[in-house]
Amino acid sequence: MNDNKEFKPYIPAEKITPEFTVTSIIMGVILAVVFGAANAYLGLRVGMTVSASIPAAVISMGVIRVILKKNSILESNMVQTIGSAGESLAAGAIFTMPALFLWAQEGLSEMPSLVEITLIALCGGVLGVLFMVPLRNALIVKEHANLLYPEGTACAEVLLAGEEGGSNASTVFSGMGLAALFKFIVDGIKVIPADVSAAFKSFKGEIGMEVYPALLGVGYIVGPRIASFMFVGSLVGWMVIIPLICLFGPDTVMYPGTTSIISLYTEGGASAIWSTYVKYIGAGAIATGGIISLIKSLPLIISTFRDSMKSMKGSQSTSTARTAQDLPMSFIGLGILAMIVIIWVVPAIPVNLLGAAIIVVFGFFFATVSSRMVGLIGSSNNPVSGMAIATLLIATFAIKATGDTGITGMTGAIAIGSVICIVAAIAGDTSQDLKTGYLLGATPKKQQIGELIGVIAAGLAIGGVLYLLNNAWGYGGAEVPAPQATLMKMIVEGIMGGKLPWTLVFVGVFLALGLEILRIPVMPFAIGLYLPIYLNATIMIGGVIRWLLDNRKGVDEKTKSQQSTDGTLYCAGMIAGEGLVGILLAILAVVNVGGYLDLSGKVNFGNIGGVVLMIVMILSLLKFSIWKKKKA
Repeated sequence: MNDNKEFKPYIPAEKITPEFTVTSIIMGVILAVVFGAANAYLGLRVGMTVSASIPAAVISMGVIRVILKKNSILESNMVQTIGSAGESLAAGAIFTMPALFLWAQEGLSEMPSLVEITLIALCGGVLGVLFMVPLRNALIVKEHANLLYPEGTACAEVLLAGEEGGSNASTVFSGMGLAALFKFIVDGIKVIPADVSAAFKSFKGEIGMEVYPALLGVGYIVGPRIASFMFVGSLVGWMVIIPLICLFGPDTVMYPGTTSIISLYTEGGASAIWSTYVKYIGAGAIATGGIISLIKSLPLIISTFRDSMKSMKGSQSTSTARTAQDLPMSFIGLGILAMIVIIWVVPAIPVNLLGAAIIVVFGFFFATVSSRMVGLIGSSNNPVSGMAIATLLIATFAIKATGDTGITGMTGAIAIGSVICIVAAIAGDTSQDLKTGYLLGATPKKQQIGELIGVIAAGLAIGGVLYLLNNAWGYGGAEVPAPQATLMKMIVEGIMGGKLPWTLVFVGVFLALGLEILRIPVMPFAIGLYLPIYLNATIMIGGVIRWLLDNRKGVDEKTKSQQSTDGTLYCAGMIAGEGLVGILLAILAVVNVGGYLDLSGKVNFGNIGGVVLMIVMILSLLKFSIWKKKKA
């Protein structure tokens, strides 16, 4: 049943209010760059990003309504539309493009140029928006009653609750400020260690936590269920697999290690065993989890694409109403053609005509699938990683079939995978934003232009961020492990004939298959296995706090819901704050200034200081959630 004829947006079509203004564009661009950089840093550390739509919305409402004294909900919506594009583009870019840096570190290729990274990001982002625009009337309008777009609807509800805008914005800013301070204490002046750990020498296991506000925030946002799966993955890796490796093969020299296992442990502890062996088991499990999620979604993907194509037939709106105006199809067609020509012709992008054809076919297919699936199951459940792995497999096999099995073929495959990953991420984000606009009564054409502006702003910045983080710490290490990109690199190398420890990879594959049979979510467990236990333990602490707050007795559901939202906004602010200080510290490291801040040689509070700081961070979260004072 279709009830879109009866639907009336908050701002009627005939009413004209400020929307696409200088204020909204400037604020949106700033937030696109800020949240794009912060999410790039977060994703490269923990393998996941968080949505920027609601934090961007509350910040814009706080500034526009409270500081500028303007009452313009569509202006605030434009800010979050532009701002959220940065987070989505960063998510697509960091899952693939650091592989190019890793090959350069190994001496297999030249370092990717800023022009290459920027053009790949821009082409993927622009294609993601343009592929989605023709679907708007079919998915957002005609399927309004059936496709809920959870994040887009939630963002609309936040914007409609305008009277709370100033209070909510202050919560986000408080999270940003305090997290920046916490991060600076740990990684700037270094008077408190980043890791608090306990090693069991006789057992060869290890456990601990990282004292970082963003990890606590991620755990709170994803909730206890996902956090627990990630933590159990780490427990299996660090308290089961590592002790077993040390028990059964202490004198063995096993590839990819070059010394005996016991020597490796003596020199580097459990971390050395994890980085040499367990990471490959985790990578096998992650790849299998991505493919499983894609296979399980296949019936939905096929029906989604079929239904979208049916809906598009004759669905182009003929209405001249403000709320029915899209970018013209001539602009869409020329824009798509221009992006494909750039991908094929520009020498900086290592993609040939075959690669450009793969991008057209899979780009439109996965953009269509992503746009509809986020409406059904939400952005967090959208199998973008599975889509990227599937594209990478097909692209790599296709390139190998042409005889190009060297590094040029591998970089070409990663470039294709990068564009498709960004296309899928941006198409999903655009759909959520257009749903928000549909509920509020925004002008679709203006929102679509806003998406393009956000994509361009973030695309121009992402290359610098990736270069900065690589120059400061290098990908694949403890600071920025870049889990998905490392996995994509392994997949391409494996298909092209590169030497991989296949036994370890297949252990991860069959471990993932066993978990799937037991109906345990594979992906969070696999990410937990792939990443250090210290990191996942802190995420688990955040999840436990969320569980305790959500299961309190004697508190009504409305209060719990409001306090949970306050906590989420504070945690989103913490993630952004830590990310920005992480970027700042990377700049200082590159210009060789960071060492002057280091006070660890003079003052170091040790593990006790780390525990105390973690308690302070937890108390700050409680202060801005359950202890937050409401205005009368």
